[in-house]
Amino acid sequence: MNYDHILIRYGEISTKGKNRKRFVDQLKANIKLVLHEFPALVYSSNRDRMYIRLQGENHEPILEKLENVFGIHSFSLALKTKNELEAIKNGALELMSEQYKPGDTFKISAKRADKTFPLLTNEINHAIGSHILHNTEDLKVDVHEPDIDLRVEVREEAAYLTCKDFQGAGGLPAGASGKAVLMLSGGIDSPVAGFLAMKRGIDVEAVHFFSPPYTSERARQKVMDLAKKLTSFSGQIKLHIVPFTEIQETIQKQVPESYNMTSTRRMMLKIADRIREKQGGLAIITGESLGQVASQTMESMFAINDVTSTPIIRPLITYDKTDIITIAKQIGTHDTSILPYEDCCTIFTPASPTTKPKLEKAQRFESFLDFEPLIDKAVEDTEIIVISPSEDKELKSLF
Repeated sequence: MNYDHILIRYGEISTKGKNRKRFVDQLKANIKLVLHEFPALVYSSNRDRMYIRLQGENHEPILEKLENVFGIHSFSLALKTKNELEAIKNGALELMSEQYKPGDTFKISAKRADKTFPLLTNEINHAIGSHILHNTEDLKVDVHEPDIDLRVEVREEAAYLTCKDFQGAGGLPAGASGKAVLMLSGGIDSPVAGFLAMKRGIDVEAVHFFSPPYTSERARQKVMDLAKKLTSFSGQIKLHIVPFTEIQETIQKQVPESYNMTSTRRMMLKIADRIREKQGGLAIITGESLGQVASQTMESMFAINDVTSTPIIRPLITYDKTDIITIAKQIGTHDTSILPYEDCCTIFTPASPTTKPKLEKAQRFESFLDFEPLIDKAVEDTEIIVISPSEDKELKSLF
């Protein structure tokens, strides 16, 4: 069957009012990014639907990529015909002739969006169904549980015929809810947090803390691979790789061992906030899950959060580890996350980190040395890489 269009149905976008166009435009931009390997495609949209004209492109890899785009409720391969009954009947027969097997059942589900069309919905169903029955063999009508549900959308500009829906990712288009930076480690949790934030429409830039020679190039590559996995849902991701060795070594020398992790996280948050401000972000996203490790108790988060007034988004805060692992497997990040290359959060982990740090103590331990020049230098020396979903080679940014 030579399908010529893909019909895209919106998810939560349909509930938006006067600003719906902004969400639709963002969704279209995201789809174009994800499908940039197919330059022949032609896009159009209105308040209710988006259409991709295939222009002879193979639809199978396109359908696979669309499954991951947030903001899409469902999509279908479609045959476009003129907004005329005879053209619709002939198109429906062509489509059904390709689809059915002897003994199959079918029904017609018409939607008359164009109220000027001369037939009512039930009349359209009857006209098309009769035409198919008169021109096929061993095919019967079943309006309750048909093998084939042929849907006909009659619109002002054309009619669209579809037989099968594909489930979309739902949520809101990435970027429609503003920008935030994701503190991306090499573990299981933070990529899942990034995925969930993207699903709520957040444009995510990732920040990773790199501490050579304690962390290897393989650990760096691992994080780039995780960011690349996330581009399936956003089109591309800007990754900020922060040189963190000098700050970590200073913390090791200056801060008592039990407070090492607290101070490390405080410095990370300060740097992430600086990068967020430079990039025009509105929040910071972390992969924290309450009580999972010493730095994720309520007391720890209170002491760590003190360094910024920027909103901290924690999508996983109430999730069990098993739930997080399940999502990681579903989105394809799990196997990369468990590769045995340590990040800077694990290399200096104290034997007995405090689970109930006092803010006053953390501030006092850090007060004996001015960390600000070290933070300034780390931000200044941060490497920025733009990760594309289809290219194995990273593209260094020019700014």
